[in-house]
Amino acid sequence: MECSRCGACCVAPDIAALDKPLGARCQHLGDDLLCKIYDRRPEVCRSYAADSFCQHIAASTLSERVAHYLEAFGLEEEALRSATASSMRAARRLKVVG
Repeated sequence: MECSRCGACCVAPDIAALDKPLGARCQHLGDDLLCKIYDRRPEVCRSYAADSFCQHIAASTLSERVAHYLEAFGLEEEALRSATASSMRAARRLKVVG
């Protein structure tokens, strides 16, 4: 499957190699939804391949795609808590709510 360049994979998941928390927009994602460090991106980003899940979360806006991603994995609450964190390391220090 070819990547649609929707940007959801650069926002929804946490990316440890970039210290990017869950649900936070990657600082390297441009307004055009393309990676500004594409030639220097970490291996985790290089190895990501579009698949049927990309179709599953398809929507007309980036925020809707991210919401679909988080909902599919039951991560909405965790993403809300992480939204206040400046980094993935800071997000990991947040109190776990069960």
